[in-house]
Amino acid sequence: QVQLVESGGDLVQVGGSLRLSCVASGNIFSINTMGWYRQAPGKQRELVATITSGGSTNYADSVKGRFTISRGIAKNTVYLQMNNLKPDDTAVYYCNAAVQVRGTGAYDYWGQGTQVTVSS
Repeated sequence: QVQLVESGGDLVQVGGSLRLSCVASGNIFSINTMGWYRQAPGKQRELVATITSGGSTNYADSVKGRFTISRGIAKNTVYLQMNNLKPDDTAVYYCNAAVQVRGTGAYDYWGQGTQVTVSS
């Protein structure tokens, strides 16, 4: 059993900043890629940013230069620093992790989501 718990979502004004956090816990042997996705009302879930265990990152074009993804020292935590927020960034943000579970295999896990609302 693996759980991902996100935090940090809030209501913020245009141009503001937020930092999202996600902690993975449970029967974890290792975690490869962790990432953030978002889903706005009426839209499909989309990739925001990912980071591998080695530190390689990937960003959606819409957030490049404004968002930064990072991993904690313990590698079971992922952060998303969001600067210069825009109304289009309003969405539920989900944490994702590719986890090697002890004694079994590799599985994909999702958090419950955290709401980010950017007001203009």
